[in-house]
Amino acid sequence: MMSAAESLSWSDLPPELLGLVLKCLPSLADRVRLRAVCHPWRSNARLQTLPPQLPWLTLLDGTFLSIPDGEIIKMDVPDDARCCGSIDNWLFLMQVDGGCSLMNPFSKATLDLPKLTTVWRQAGSMGADVNPLFYKVVVPSPLDSSQGSLVAVQIVDNGNHSTVCICQPPVVTDLVTGMGRSRYMYDVAFFNGKLYGVPFGDELVIFEIGCDLGSEPKISSTDCVINSWDVLPDLPQSLSREKAYMMRQYLVECCGKLLKVTRFIHDDHPDRRSLFFEHDRTVAFDVFEADLSTNPGHWRQVSKLGGQALFIGMHCSKSFAAEEYSGIQEDCIYFMCDYPWPDCAADPLRDSGVYNLRNGMITPLLSQTAIVPQHHVGQWRPTWFFPAGST
Repeated sequence: MMSAAESLSWSDLPPELLGLVLKCLPSLADRVRLRAVCHPWRSNARLQTLPPQLPWLTLLDGTFLSIPDGEIIKMDVPDDARCCGSIDNWLFLMQVDGGCSLMNPFSKATLDLPKLTTVWRQAGSMGADVNPLFYKVVVPSPLDSSQGSLVAVQIVDNGNHSTVCICQPPVVTDLVTGMGRSRYMYDVAFFNGKLYGVPFGDELVIFEIGCDLGSEPKISSTDCVINSWDVLPDLPQSLSREKAYMMRQYLVECCGKLLKVTRFIHDDHPDRRSLFFEHDRTVAFDVFEADLSTNPGHWRQVSKLGGQALFIGMHCSKSFAAEEYSGIQEDCIYFMCDYPWPDCAADPLRDSGVYNLRNGMITPLLSQTAIVPQHHVGQWRPTWFFPAGST
């Protein structure tokens, strides 16, 4: 009996026990380390049904930060490319020569896009001192299942103008600049297969996309489906009416609903805006659901997310069922510092946190046991990255 017990090794750990261990490891790095112990563990780990991995945040130097455990992860990405956004587990990369692509760093699959800066310049009458600042890439269906689908790109320039491009990779088939009464668009998102945008003034517009005789996608019209221009947005009760706030707005699909998330940012520094947003801090959020059952529709404020968690950012926003993740809080909004211009890029953790929609409290983005990474310089833009299906 004693000799039989002594002959057992860690490689003989029953698969069901290995599965219990894996379920306690939401970090990809920890799961990879476990699989590397021995061949039986690697084989049995692939048979386990595991909860989704923790989201990552891209840092300026090209590394990834796992949320909320603080694990630093490095991925194989072309040296001449910088990340300007993401879609789920795909990175939107831009090369030094202006080439653009979407890349899954796990499978190495790549989808070539047009040179968006070149297309943008050829399309408009912008001055020589006007340049693209931010990019937001969205698709109507997951890229892992339909890489040949439509791709829409929002380009925001330093003249506060927005351009929306419709792509059928690797070419742009149509674009439009200036929507509704505003030439600035906070955000765009696909919802139920249709492309929506929220411009300045709390409107919601829909881009009607059809095909011409050559079967190329075209933007046939831009219609306003929610018109709230004359209704000034009220501030959350926790904020002072005597102070000024910078607002950012994000669109995100959540449980079959289209949500508009309004972020309020305040700067208490006496010489405001002189230090490139260095003293700006997020102080509150409001969330509104787009009610499109009437014509025109209207915004309806919500105070709960039905157990979901929102990860919002100007380059990627996504919702998740919090119960599926270890360490993710329900009815909360996860945010990072994404608003400074690229040439004034700030540490994404400088203005980051978790906003509880129920009580209005903001807590740190990383857990108490996580080591806060040192600020590194670089040309990457901060965006959420979701390594689903990579194990």
